[in-house]
Amino acid sequence: MGISDKIEAFINELMKDDDDWVELKRNELASIFRCVPSQINYVISTRFSPERGYVVESRRGGGGYLRIRRAETDSPVRTVICGIGDAIDYPKSRSCVKNLLESHVIDEGTAALILSAVSDNTLCIQQPYKDELRASIMKHMLAALKQRNIEEEE
Repeated sequence: MGISDKIEAFINELMKDDDDWVELKRNELASIFRCVPSQINYVISTRFSPERGYVVESRRGGGGYLRIRRAETDSPVRTVICGIGDAIDYPKSRSCVKNLLESHVIDEGTAALILSAVSDNTLCIQQPYKDELRASIMKHMLAALKQRNIEEEE
């Protein structure tokens, strides 16, 4: 298990004990794991991103802190749609889909379909338009999924 995995597991464990909300000091965490604070920043930005269903507040400086909590919204699908923005690369797309899969919002078949539709092999155009097209496809697929779920509930 790499250092990033250990830091992520440590933070997740803290969140379990603290009602899905945790406040940390970047330097203290770095000293616990004997790494540089930028390693903590990397873990926070890649493992606790909005695409993965988290909200992070950060204040730098001597009294600085990191506050991490799970996003509270009316729908995980809506959270992902809002987090996509105008463009999204494939690794972030995978994170979004993985979050929905782990939240049991979609099944493995739906996840595979979405990832196939937005893969670099499928999108045979050059940057800068590839990430914009990927974002549009994901938003439309997720909106259709959300609509289907609403209709099934009625």
